[in-house]
This record gives sequence, structure tokens and C-alpha cells, in this order.
Amino acid sequence: MIVFLFTVLFIYALVICLLIFGFTKMKPTSFYDTSPKNKFSIIIPFRNETYTLPKLLASLSSLNYPKELYEVILVDDASEEKFQVPNSKLHITVINTNRKSNSPKKDAIETAIKIATHDWIITTDADCIVKPNWLKILDNYIQQTHKKMVVAGVRYSNKKGFLHAFQNLDFLSLQGATIGSFGINEPFMCNGANFAYKKVFFRELNGFEGNNLIASGDDVFLLQKAIQKEKTAIGFCMHSESIIHTESVSSWKKLFFQRVRWASKSTEYYSLFGKTTAITVFLTNLCWILALFISLTKYATIEDFLLFTSIKFIVDYILLLQTSFYFKSKLRWTLMSLFFYPFFSSVVAFYALFGNYTWKGRKFKK
Repeated sequence: MIVFLFTVLFIYALVICLLIFGFTKMKPTSFYDTSPKNKFSIIIPFRNETYTLPKLLASLSSLNYPKELYEVILVDDASEEKFQVPNSKLHITVINTNRKSNSPKKDAIETAIKIATHDWIITTDADCIVKPNWLKILDNYIQQTHKKMVVAGVRYSNKKGFLHAFQNLDFLSLQGATIGSFGINEPFMCNGANFAYKKVFFRELNGFEGNNLIASGDDVFLLQKAIQKEKTAIGFCMHSESIIHTESVSSWKKLFFQRVRWASKSTEYYSLFGKTTAITVFLTNLCWILALFISLTKYATIEDFLLFTSIKFIVDYILLLQTSFYFKSKLRWTLMSLFFYPFFSSVVAFYALFGNYTWKGRKFKK
């Protein structure tokens, strides 16, 4: 038994070390003072976001980018409360989602793309805040690399308490895995809160066709379709001004169902490396729980458990540390999260395989 546990841990440590190595291979995006060139249609699906949307729109109106080179399309996904667009210098269009699948967000994005007037599509979320040079950096990166699809970073705003610290550590690990996978040329994840692609490329990929039965995945599945078609057309913009801030959720229940929604996508990964990583992480967390329990029996000792925990903690912490440096995010409640995370993630993984979940007041089936 103990041999099996450490075999799984060895594979896990190898995968995480590959991601750590990949992270170190990623070079910061250089900025050259060139004239803005690309035109962007910023698509924001929303449902009952009257509190957060004004903050996002205020940050968009403060962008250091010519107003004529970007538009904002708000897509109302059956909100129960009417959103009044504030006075703004932005070109803002508000439309309603044309529902046609089991995925409200994909339907919202497709509805907006049909009326988008610019060459580049950027998706973000209603609870996000962008930095003043966000579009300038993305435009600069596109001009340098000629990519057709661009992924960029997302981080949580700083909040106090274990709930928010736990979410931050979990989210940093996902962002670290995303950046690291790009570094080893095996990308398999991205975040739709900061995701850009050429409209014509979206159409070449047939949009979300083939995965619109799954409620989430407007980002990951599109990325993986792009990888299958033209892997070299995708890049990660690694610049501090390209990072978007978003909000962590306010309760453990919301966090649980959010992570269930995210985990439900992993079974549909096209990427072999992505599937291997997801399965390895799941098995290692289960093995950690098993190691804890059998350390109380004759099949293993407490020293075995501490060794297992130490190895896992070291590789996890290195990835978290380098990710936190890039995102300028502090690591808090790290040890407590280390012991809580295997239980939380294992329950999430099992529930994602068989259970339903709620999202913005609606229930979805696996």
C-alpha cells in the first residue's frame, strides 16, 4: 500500500515540477511603444450584476486606449433585475442572450459575437476590474507575436479570512498550472475572464459546437479546439498590466458549487497532458487522505505520512510561490489550507462526476 501511495506521489511531483520548469521558461512580455492597431469587442455576459458591473465599466472607461478602437457588449442572461447603463464615453451595447443550449454563457458569447463589429473578441466577467493599460498591452503582444488567440492572467482581489485565503491559494495553483503548461508547450487551461481571440478564428473553430451540452467551458474547450487546429496560434501574455482582478466568492457553499462547475470540465479535456494532470492531482489528494488514516495502523507509520506531506507541500509551495510573485499576491493560511485542501478537492471531484450544481440561481445537471 505504501509503495502505491509514494508511486502516485512521485508522478504528481514530476508533473508539478514540469509545470514549475515551464513557468521559469515563460519570459515576461516586452512592451514596445507602438501605435495602437487592433480593434476589440469586449463581451461581458451578466446575470443580476447591478452591483459589480458599474465598477467594471468604470475601469473600462479609464483604459489608456483609443475609444474608437474598442466597444463593450453587455449580454443580459435573463437577469431578474434591470441594469441601467450609467453615463459613459464608452460605446456600450446591451442585448439579451439568445438561449439555444445548456450553456448560458456560451450562448451569451455567441449572441454577442454575431453583432460584434471589431476583429478581436475579448471575454471577461461582470465582477472583474481591468488595469488602465490592459488593452494597450494585449494589442502590443498581438502586434509582436501575430497570435490568433491570447490567454492572460486573472487574480483575486485581496480579502481577509481563511475562506478567501484558501480560494486565493487554490486559484493561484490553477494560474500557475496554466502558465507552466504554456511554458512546456502543453497548454490545456485558461480563464474566460481574460481571454481574447480573433473573430474569424472563432468561426474557423466552429465556435462552441461539440461541447455546448456542458454548462461551463466557454474558455477551456475553445482553447483546446484551437490547440488541435493550430497550436502555434495561441499564446500567453505575461505582463503585469494584462492581469485582471476578480472577486472571490463569499461563502463555502458558493465556493463548493463554483469548483464543482470548474471540475466538471476536466473529464472532457482533449489534452493528454491536461487529463493526466487532472487525474494525478485527484489521485494524490486521495492518497494523502489515505496516508493520513493508515498512518494510524500497522500498514504505515506517522513518519511515512509526514514524508508524503512534506514532499507534496514542497512542490506545491514552489509553484505557489513563483505564481504569487508574478501576481503580487500574498500567501496566507498556507499550512491550514494544505491540510484542508485534499478533503475539499476530493469531495468536489466526486460530486462533479455524479452530482448537479447551481450557478447564478439555476440548477445544472452533469
